[in-house]
Amino acid sequence: MIKKLFNLTLMTVTLINLNACTTSAPKSTHLYASDSMISRTGRTHTNADQSLTFGFPGVSFSTEVEGSQLSASMQSSGGNSWVDIIVDGGAPKAVKLGPQVQSIELFHFPASARHSVEIIHRSENWHGNVTIKEFVLTGEGFFPSAKLPKRKMLVLGDSVTCGEAIDRVAGEQKNTRWWNARESYGMLTAKALNSQVNLVCWGGRGLIRSWNGKTDEANLPDFYEYAVGDNNPDFKWDHNQYQPDLIVSAVGTNDFSTGIPDRETYVTAYVKLINKLLANHPQAHIAITEGAILNGEKKAALIDYIREAISRVNNTRVHQVTSTNYPGDTQDAHPTKAQHAAMANDLTPQLKALMDW
Repeated sequence: MIKKLFNLTLMTVTLINLNACTTSAPKSTHLYASDSMISRTGRTHTNADQSLTFGFPGVSFSTEVEGSQLSASMQSSGGNSWVDIIVDGGAPKAVKLGPQVQSIELFHFPASARHSVEIIHRSENWHGNVTIKEFVLTGEGFFPSAKLPKRKMLVLGDSVTCGEAIDRVAGEQKNTRWWNARESYGMLTAKALNSQVNLVCWGGRGLIRSWNGKTDEANLPDFYEYAVGDNNPDFKWDHNQYQPDLIVSAVGTNDFSTGIPDRETYVTAYVKLINKLLANHPQAHIAITEGAILNGEKKAALIDYIREAISRVNNTRVHQVTSTNYPGDTQDAHPTKAQHAAMANDLTPQLKALMDW
């Protein structure tokens, strides 16, 4: 009888231990990048496997989770793209993405807790198209992240809008780590105006020609039409996916790089672009500026061309705003981080007054 009681007790303890092991096993959740639990801003293309591909800078993903570990599988076609990872509003961590799919650890803590996570694309199209496939969480689960602002902005431009060379390092050879869309004037201005923002920009390109005078490359009227700026027909952008309240166009620096372009050619091209923007975004106001790099006679000429284009369009939704010249520094001609902040400070009150925000 004692032996039977001992065996029964032993079996009970064993079952309790097995049950404890079963209930304490960590839960793993896989979530497609396109899932509604993941908030995103910026242009992306949804692939057949529910992964997302993007190339424009500033594309962002955010979510709220409860868990101890979170990772995301990502890759860059060019192997030169960078993202910032921000956990619980802390300091951003810059991570370089390789050409092969890799699991990027977003956080890893000893115990499960509630956390917020944001991923921001630092780089631009020609560094590589980035694909984010899925999120993998060890923990209780995902929660909807905070709602995005109701206001929406679209900022069109070139390398300055893309945030080129913001994070320059003295004595270091220029590399793609220097790009930082998060600190660009467009994203800083949108933050100050409590607005979402899409950056649609490409370094070296202009309205009608590139920095080296070439006219056979994709310039703003071309790449504006794509979710990923490589003009792949599979990545054609549906403008109904994002209807901005305000569009800022800051293109022109590269058109004037090799000299002042023909007035009629340039003005006609700008009129065509403005009319396309008005048609595609019937609620949006459009603010056009000459940008921060041009100075002297080139700046004066572009301001005059913009004024003429706006006059020909003759629409109350189209406006001209001014930019201060910020010449970068001895290391790079692109505006510095401090100059981008100053650009945002210059632009914000003009846009606020224009939109009555």
